[in-house]
Amino acid sequence: MDNEMTLSFLALSENESLARIAVTSFVAQLDPTIDELSEFKTIVSEAVSNAIIHGYDEDGKGLVTVRAVREGDVISVAVKDEGKGIPDLNKAMEPLFTSKADMERSGMGFTIMESFSDNLQVESEPGVGTVVTFSKKFQSVKMPQIS
Repeated sequence: MDNEMTLSFLALSENESLARIAVTSFVAQLDPTIDELSEFKTIVSEAVSNAIIHGYDEDGKGLVTVRAVREGDVISVAVKDEGKGIPDLNKAMEPLFTSKADMERSGMGFTIMESFSDNLQVESEPGVGTVVTFSKKFQSVKMPQIS
């Protein structure tokens, strides 16, 4: 492991941007492309939003923990909540499935995370919580030398 960070915060929607900024700053040490950075921010946003909205029903009482690890040019992130858990993980991972249709949720969160990451794993147990773990390999941007 070359570097790591851990951030915990209350399950409030306003803290989704805090997580996204913190992890984006952590990733910046790899000098990613704009596209890579944008995709990574999207994955973090989706995972954290799911924890807040689905894990805790935005109660503002539970904690969401984000842990990022850098090994070479790969960043791995785990987003953990100790909320409700997911009763049917296979169903939840289906495109367009949402348990919050009344909130106009699209049901594309896991699909988006899966398409933008190199590896996505979701572990969940009802009444215990959920951990979304993903990784992405970055191609550093090398600026040309000006003579």
